[in-house]
Amino acid sequence: MAGNELTNIQIYQKKRSINIGVILFGVIFVYLVITVLIYLTGRHVSIYEVREGSILKDTAYTGIVIRQEQVVTSDAEGYVNFFAVEGSKVGKKTNVYTLSANKLDLDNSGTDTGEVSDETALTELTAEDQSFILQKAQSFSDSFRPEQYSDIYLFKDSVTNVVQTNSAQSRQAKLNTLLQNGTEGLTVYPAEKDGIIIYSIDGYENLTLDQITEDIIAKTDYESMDLTSDMKVYAGDPLYKVITSDEWTVAVELDDEMAKELADKEYIKVRFSKDGETTWASFALYNTKDSNLGFFTFDHSMIRYATERFLDLELILEDETGLKIPKSAVTKKDFYTIPQDYLTKEDNGSETGVMVRGRRNSVKFEPAAVYYRDIETDMAYINVKNFKKGTVLVKPDSDDTYTLDKTASLSGVYNINKGYAVFRQVKILCESEEYYIISNGNDYGLSNYDHIALDSDTVRDNDIVF
Repeated sequence: MAGNELTNIQIYQKKRSINIGVILFGVIFVYLVITVLIYLTGRHVSIYEVREGSILKDTAYTGIVIRQEQVVTSDAEGYVNFFAVEGSKVGKKTNVYTLSANKLDLDNSGTDTGEVSDETALTELTAEDQSFILQKAQSFSDSFRPEQYSDIYLFKDSVTNVVQTNSAQSRQAKLNTLLQNGTEGLTVYPAEKDGIIIYSIDGYENLTLDQITEDIIAKTDYESMDLTSDMKVYAGDPLYKVITSDEWTVAVELDDEMAKELADKEYIKVRFSKDGETTWASFALYNTKDSNLGFFTFDHSMIRYATERFLDLELILEDETGLKIPKSAVTKKDFYTIPQDYLTKEDNGSETGVMVRGRRNSVKFEPAAVYYRDIETDMAYINVKNFKKGTVLVKPDSDDTYTLDKTASLSGVYNINKGYAVFRQVKILCESEEYYIISNGNDYGLSNYDHIALDSDTVRDNDIVF
């Protein structure tokens, strides 16, 4: 029965193949999950890039200027006209002013005031003066910045000085012409002393340092009177004053904290707000029952501020330049201190370390990273974690020993240039509320553009930093 013949059919289980792609995907997925979890649960280290910078610690004050001044009064009645420009230096017997019975017409406008108008003065400027003003204006326009608003006053003063000088020269020439023509009732008077001539008085010309009070510095009831050409004067009236010495003093009032900080100082660096000039002043502190008075004395530059009775100045107490780092990055760490001659090199000369005494007086080389070398004490700083307290070091090529027990702390930061935290010593020069200025060029310190941990509390030695 060929039609009923059965066939023996066997079914084999299909062999499973390994999908490499799925396995790789799974491994990568697990890795990413673990990485994310570590990032979310771990400490985050913020990075700060070290840059060169500076810290300027200054304090602003307004002080009263005390100088040797003498007021010159009129010998007779009449109308006064001046030769010299205010703030200029005059010599003894130099013609300073004239007195006349009537007002003199010394301008080109035909008015009877005797004052040279700004328009007249400008039109009488020489080509050289006009060129100078144009150059000043161009320079001011090109370099002006809003944060340096005081430059406006410097520009104004320079232009005013040119105009006033030209005006004074014109007035002087006309006065000389009147004198040569023998104008009736016109008398010329020379300077009685050498000095800087000022055409204003305020009653403080004879003020001495021991008379200064808090109210005087605060400008309480302060008044100043200008003395101008063509004014009517009588015998005994003030005409001008002359400053007869280059030594002058600025007196300011200090609070108790600042007075304590400056108590031991003999010289202080100051900057004048009027023109930004910086100089040194000898300093003296005078304490009264009610206030602390600081006296800043100068022996130069008096002519620059001869017209000022009150001056704004800044005391520059710190002005350091170096590497600028945030205070949050700085921490302290303890180290063993050892004499530098206990340091040696491994036989191949590649690593610095020390020779450690072991059992049965055996001596073995142990690596020891040096974190700082103190040149004054000739001591080196090594990590306390690398050695137990009481470890005995052997001096190379000697029987001398040194026991590790003395420690000292160093201020430093964690450098993370290589992806892990390394302690680096810092030498602080000065500080502000948020930053330190540290020295540059130290072999064991930082360099410009180094990367450090912004917060030293978030990292430890040899931590891996992502």
